[in-house]
Amino acid sequence: QVQLVESGGGLVQPGGSLRLSCAASGRIFSIYSMGWYRQAPGKQRELVARVYNDGTTTYTDSVKGRFTSSRDNAKNTVYLQMNSLKPEDTAVYYCNLKPNSWSSGYWGQGTQVTVSS
Repeated sequence: QVQLVESGGGLVQPGGSLRLSCAASGRIFSIYSMGWYRQAPGKQRELVARVYNDGTTTYTDSVKGRFTSSRDNAKNTVYLQMNSLKPEDTAVYYCNLKPNSWSSGYWGQGTQVTVSS
């Protein structure tokens, strides 16, 4: 099995920054991509950012220019640097690891991010 442990969530004022981390461990034979999703109350879970093995990173439009995701392949860890946070960024953020392109992959337990004054 693969375990994903997220950290770094919390309460921050609008315009502030947070950095999320997600460390993967266990029986990891391959990693196609690692990424971040979020789910706000009453809304569907949405993709925020994904980092692929070739280094390509994709972002949802609402976070482009504000969020940056990166991977440390040696540590099987993915990061999400969130700047210029807005109240609408408030959600539970989930880490996701896909071993291949066709699998839904593994999920972390989620970390709460709240943006409020």
